Amino acid sequence: MTELIVRRLLIDLAPPVPRHWCGGDPFLTAWFNALSMSFPVGEQFFIDSVRNGLAALPAEARAVWEPEVRGFVGQEATHRHIHALFNAQIAQHGLVNDWEPRARERLRLVEGADPRHGLAITAANEHFTALFAEWLLAHPAWLDHSEPRLQTLWLWHSAEEAEHKCTAFDLYRALGGDLAWRRRWMRRVTLIFLSDAARQTVANLRRDGTLWRWSTWRSAARLLFGRAGLLRTGLGAWARYFRADFHPAQDTSERSARWLADHRALYRPVGPAAG
Repeated sequence: MTELIVRRLLIDLAPPVPRHWCGGDPFLTAWFNALSMSFPVGEQFFIDSVRNGLAALPAEARAVWEPEVRGFVGQEATHRHIHALFNAQIAQHGLVNDWEPRARERLRLVEGADPRHGLAITAANEHFTALFAEWLLAHPAWLDHSEPRLQTLWLWHSAEEAEHKCTAFDLYRALGGDLAWRRRWMRRVTLIFLSDAARQTVANLRRDGTLWRWSTWRSAARLLFGRAGLLRTGLGAWARYFRADFHPAQDTSERSARWLADHRALYRPVGPAAG
C-alpha cells in the first residue's frame, strides 16, 4: 500500500492572475489553463470512483485499503479546491470553461455501472496526469518567468500526481479488473482527453485574441514536438500502459519525492485522512 500525505499548499490565489501568466506566452498559458479547467470535475469523478471501488471490496480488504483511499481522496480534494480558485481567476480574463459541461455529460453515462468502469477510467486518466507530472518535474523551465506562486501550484500538483498514480490502478486489479477493459478504456480516454484538451486550448486562444499569431503556433510546436516536448518525450510511456505486465510503479523517478522534500516550506501536511 502507498502512504499518501495530504498537504495544504501555502499560496494565496486571491490576487489576480496575469492574463499571460506562463512566462508571457499565450499558448502555454492557454494550454495550462485548459488543463486546469478539467481538474475540478475530473478529480471529483476520481474521488467518487475510488470510493465506490473501496465500497465494493470485501470488508477485510476494505480495512487494508482505507488508509490509502483516504490519502488519495484528500490529495485529490485539495487539488480540486485549489484549481477551482485558479479557474475563478482566469475566468476574469473572459475565458469560458467548455470542457467541464462536456465531461459532466459523458460521466453521467457510467453512473450506477460496475465500479470497475469508473476505476479503469480513473486509472487511464491518472496515467496521463502522471506522464504530464513527470514531464513537468523533469522540465520545470516551461514555467520560467511565471509567478512563483503559480510555479509552486503546478509543480506541487505534479509531485502529488506522481505520488498517487498507482491507487486507482491497484484498486481496479483488486476488484478483478481485466486487461481488455483496461486497454479499451485507455483508448477511449486518450481520444477524449486529447480532443478535449485541444478544443479548450483553441477556445482559450480565440477568446484571448491570440489564436492566429505565428508565435502561438510556434510555441505549440515546441511544447508538443520539440526536443523536450510533451508528445515526443511521453509517447513511449503512454504506450507501455497497453502491455499486459504494465504497472504505474514501473515508471519511477525521484523527482516527485525530491521536490516535496526540497519545498517543505511551501506546504503544510494536514494528515492522510484530511480532505
